[in-house]
Amino acid sequence: MNTLVRAGMRSTVGTVRFASTANIKKFKIYRFDPEKDTKPYYKTYEIDLNDCGPMTLDALIKIKNEQDPTLTFRRSCREGICGSCSMNIDGVNTLACLCKIEEAGTMKINPLPHMYVIKDLVPDMTNFYQQYKSIEPYLKTDAIPEGGKEHYQSPEDRKKLDGMYECILCACCSTACPSYWWNSDQYLGPAALMQARRWMADSRDEDTENRKKKLEDSFSMYRCHTIMNCTKTCPKGLNPGKAIAEIKKDLAA
Repeated sequence: MNTLVRAGMRSTVGTVRFASTANIKKFKIYRFDPEKDTKPYYKTYEIDLNDCGPMTLDALIKIKNEQDPTLTFRRSCREGICGSCSMNIDGVNTLACLCKIEEAGTMKINPLPHMYVIKDLVPDMTNFYQQYKSIEPYLKTDAIPEGGKEHYQSPEDRKKLDGMYECILCACCSTACPSYWWNSDQYLGPAALMQARRWMADSRDEDTENRKKKLEDSFSMYRCHTIMNCTKTCPKGLNPGKAIAEIKKDLAA
C-alpha cells in the first residue's frame, strides 16, 4: 500500500526532508586599504541569498560577519534615515539599506564617486560637511518667540519646506553631479544648496538676503548646469535641481 509522506513527517524509513537549492549571488566589491595597498582592486564574494536579507546592506553585513571581517563600510539605522550607507551600487549612487539585491548577474559595489577614499567603501566626507556648514543650516533671527518657547509657523509656510527638510545628507546627489566632480573645492553641490534654499524659504528666518549674497559668486551656485543627476539619484526622492532653480530665480528677481 502506497503511503503519502510529507516533508518533515516521519515514515517507516525515517524522516523525509527536501534540501533547498542554494541561490548563489556574486558581489564584486571595491577594496582599498591605504596602509597596505598601492592601488585599489576588486574582490568577488559569493553568498547564498536563501540565507540572507533582501537588501544590499544585508549582503555586506553577512560578508563582513562570515567571510571577511576586514571589509569596511559605514552603516547605522538600516532604515534609510541616517544616510551612512551611501555608496555606488551597479553604477547608481544610493543607500545600501534601501537597495534591493537583484538576483540576476554580479552586483558591483563602489564607494561614492569622485571622493577621496579612507578605506574600502568609506569616502572622506570632510569637504562635503564643511560645505554644508558654510551655508549656516540653522534658524537666524533676532525675533523673540511668542511666549518665549518657539517660533510659530502657519501650515502654509511650513508646507514650503516639504521636499527639502527630509534631506539626510547622504551625499548621493552631490557625488553624482559632474559639476561637483570638477569644482568640488568651490561649487557647494546639490545637497548644500538645497539646504541653503530650505532656510531661505523658512518664514521664521530673517537672514535671507545675506544667504543670497553668499551665493552670488560664479562658483558657489552657478556651476550648476541643470544636468539633474542629483534629482535622478536621490534615494529619498527629493529634487535638489528644483531647489537650486528656485535660488537662481530669487537672485534674478
